Amino acid sequence: MCGITGWVAYRRDLRGEQAAVDAMTATMACRGPDDRGTWIDEHAALGHHRLAVIDVEGGRQPMSADPGGGTDDAVAMVYSGEAYNFVELREELRGRGHRFETDSDTEVVLRGYLEWGAAVAERLNGMYAFAIWDSRERKLVMIRDRMGIKPFYYYPTEDGVLFGSEPKAILANPLAERTVTLEGLRELFAFIKPPGSAFWEGMREVRPGTVVTVDAGGVRETVYWSLRTQEHHDSREDTVAHVRELLDDIVRRQLVADVPRCTLLSGGLDSSAMTAIAARQLEQAGETVRSFAVDFVGRTQNFVPDEIRETPDAPFVHDVAEKSKTEHRDIIVSSADLADPDLRAAVVRARDMPAGYGDVDTSLYLLFKSIREHSTVALSGESADEVFGGYKWFFDPLVHELPTFPWLVQYIMTAGDTKPILRQPVLDAMDLSTYITDRYNTAIAEVDRLDGESDFEYTMRKISYLHLTQYLQLLLDRKDRMSMAVGLEVRVPFCDHRLVEYVYNAPWEQKTYDGKEKSLLRGASLDLLPASVAERVKSPYPSTQDPSYAQALQVQCKDLLADPSHPVFELIDKDVLCASATADSPQITEGSRRGMERALDMAVWLDIYSPNIKVA
Repeated sequence: MCGITGWVAYRRDLRGEQAAVDAMTATMACRGPDDRGTWIDEHAALGHHRLAVIDVEGGRQPMSADPGGGTDDAVAMVYSGEAYNFVELREELRGRGHRFETDSDTEVVLRGYLEWGAAVAERLNGMYAFAIWDSRERKLVMIRDRMGIKPFYYYPTEDGVLFGSEPKAILANPLAERTVTLEGLRELFAFIKPPGSAFWEGMREVRPGTVVTVDAGGVRETVYWSLRTQEHHDSREDTVAHVRELLDDIVRRQLVADVPRCTLLSGGLDSSAMTAIAARQLEQAGETVRSFAVDFVGRTQNFVPDEIRETPDAPFVHDVAEKSKTEHRDIIVSSADLADPDLRAAVVRARDMPAGYGDVDTSLYLLFKSIREHSTVALSGESADEVFGGYKWFFDPLVHELPTFPWLVQYIMTAGDTKPILRQPVLDAMDLSTYITDRYNTAIAEVDRLDGESDFEYTMRKISYLHLTQYLQLLLDRKDRMSMAVGLEVRVPFCDHRLVEYVYNAPWEQKTYDGKEKSLLRGASLDLLPASVAERVKSPYPSTQDPSYAQALQVQCKDLLADPSHPVFELIDKDVLCASATADSPQITEGSRRGMERALDMAVWLDIYSPNIKVA
């Protein structure tokens, strides 16, 4: 796991641009605290910061090979992520005559490119984003994993391209403009993440499952994987059994590391099943799983059920830890921690934008920061809800009928009478309703329907597709930014493309055969779980209920309002923010709290990045 960046320019000699390349590379230091390196040729420059996970001593980057024996034939690569099947691929490549100097998966991917070209992507199982400069053809090849687990951005220039794991690497180059237009603001406030969009004007994201090739003729995209509709022929029993087989294989592969690893345990079905499988496998090897959970001071004792969360996590977490005999640790976060302005700034820097997820982002950052003191790799239950159908709105008839993104229906229903935090002229210019409708229609047009598939099954297929290709991107991006900001590699077993393909095509009646959500996952892991968890209803990532957190936000918002010339008020409605900042505690709704978090995030972002905002 690492941070990568680079620059290709066909009308410039980059050997004189070391300072710019160093500046771009330095922005990735948090993603790779163990080592750094650069590689510069006449028309290509690569930068890398390394988090050593496989072959700690070897595997330094940028990594290069000279297949023709001369410098004009150099093929150089910077790589982020993990190829979980690198051992098998290495043996296959050895059989084809390749010799290896390291035990790293990086070298396997590089030599795989020498053997198969960009088609190496089709052979990889894992999470990855990598760029290869091929001097033989004077071209840059950028490849991203199928599910978009690892972030990857690029910025076309007049004579080439800039690229990086995060926008900050690109923005460190003087050629990149820090501009955000209405399109970027729409993405930010619509709660959807269309594949390929990148918030910053002129910047693009390498789409999941895509190869982007850059040469003197321009930029080309080639899709090597997409989520396809296929017939599912297995019975319910065989489907459950195959899901378990896949999970056993996936977890076994993703436990491989040369550094300490652990699991993220929330007490929900997803993380509990993953932790239990990992615990059984490591027990056979004489090891114990280390598990971590996040909680808030006093939350379990003072928990109040609401429409979204019916139960606190801690009791279920401890049930799993006891049954699976994990070495468990709770990370307890206080409201003072969550409201710390320095923490907010760190989160905004990590995300390069004011994402507006408030205490969900800050608590996740603190969780990962604490875990990093004990482990370098963590396995997460992220994406199981998207794969198996775990959200409540999957079962809402209104969601089935409305032509929009399913999670937005839930958002609209819970927003109530909360006033938008943005100024009305900005809202009018954004025209979010039209934007969302257009994006929705574009997305569902990609979904193929089986011959004879019922209207209901096709509806559920579309809902699943939207979650796997759009909603999941929001969550994966948050997970990656918060974890890599503290140098922690988080792996997501439920994003293995084999599992995603298989479960996506299972009929909805199989996914809900016991009358509950995520039936296939429950059936595949029932023998490993405590009864309390097996019967637990889906509960989202926790959020603090401590009123002192909202009160701390009010104090900070009052300070912000005391500076009426702050550029944030070109976007934020002062009156709405003032109403939230001066409200009595019982009147601080969930929407008001989120609005204050959003305003503070935007103010910090404007202070850090000084972007050029184009609303008109």
